[in-house]
Amino acid sequence: MNGRKVVLFANTDWYLYNFRLSLAEKLRQEGYEVVLLSPPGDSGPKLQALGFRWEAMPMNRRSLNPLREVGVLAWLVRFLRREKPDLVHGFTIKSAVYGSLASRMAGVPARINAVAGMGYVFTSRDLKARVLRPVVRQMMRFALNGRGSALVLQNPDDVALFRKARLVDDRSIRLIKGSGVDCSRFAARPQSGEDAEGPLRIVLAARLLWDKGIAEYVEAARTLKSEGRSVRFLLAGSPDEGNPASVSRELVGQWAGEGLLTWLGHVGDMPKLLSEVDVVVLPSYREGLPKTLIEAAACALPLVTTDAPGCREVVSRSGEDGLLIPVRDAAALADAIRLLDDDRALCRRLGLAARAKALSEFDETIVIGKTLRVYSDLLDAPRLDVGVANQSERRA
Repeated sequence: MNGRKVVLFANTDWYLYNFRLSLAEKLRQEGYEVVLLSPPGDSGPKLQALGFRWEAMPMNRRSLNPLREVGVLAWLVRFLRREKPDLVHGFTIKSAVYGSLASRMAGVPARINAVAGMGYVFTSRDLKARVLRPVVRQMMRFALNGRGSALVLQNPDDVALFRKARLVDDRSIRLIKGSGVDCSRFAARPQSGEDAEGPLRIVLAARLLWDKGIAEYVEAARTLKSEGRSVRFLLAGSPDEGNPASVSRELVGQWAGEGLLTWLGHVGDMPKLLSEVDVVVLPSYREGLPKTLIEAAACALPLVTTDAPGCREVVSRSGEDGLLIPVRDAAALADAIRLLDDDRALCRRLGLAARAKALSEFDETIVIGKTLRVYSDLLDAPRLDVGVANQSERRA
């Protein structure tokens, strides 16, 4: 037992359960005391049922009220002073910024700030997002620097963005591609005659946000159905009501009513869903590194995604392991789907190449191993700052 305590902090308990559970389990196996922290939700009790200590905190993802946000930060400082963790690992921009600020004020020795994609503020064209962008940049520049900190990014485009904007010291940046997928849970479906002759079944599986390319997906469905094609369009996911870019339930219901797509809602069993489809698409505007595409690749399914940050890490521009299309281009999406509908042998070739890449680059054993090396780099480095000295005194 190494006796060190780690806090994993995210803006939803759903994120911790779906994206960081394997990391938490590995940390526990390595002898760390693991505390999971997020606003309340349905996934918190699931984490507790697995034997983890999960704590709910009073953070509202959509809040822009300065007084409320100061209160959240003060709560977090008190929590960290009480817990005295050795390291805080914050996920997503808001949790990374708040977690890092509170950790510095509470004297936590090490901070890992994981930014998986640039989020609404950096991807949306809304006026509110454009107004907030310089403010958030300044907060990130202040919060994410300092001794004992590392910034984990998921794709080279985000690394270049942070370096160009000089948001953090270059030496603190680590590139780790994704949160990892347990590829052993996903298998290639044996080929059958139905794969070549039946209607092509396509799924977009994501939170229902406009910046996931939902509008382009619906428009592509409208185009191909108007041509009389039998392609089946499936949409898996729920609206993210805590995000300003969320698509409303009413609108999705309207699309389903028109016969453009079948809405599956939230799907908990992704291996089962992926075993029942032929193609996975994600026409996103920007990602960290999309887990859905990696899971689909592990099932040897052909991928259609955008030539956008994060997405092009999974699908190469060479076209050997999937099809890349321009961002916000519904016609190009329809063209790619039409190509796959007409050439099922191409579907198989792309899928097998995608699986080989997933196994060699994105399996969770690779990602978690790289993450634990960052933990060691920070926790085993000599500490000279006052904050740590103060913490040592509190522990004595």
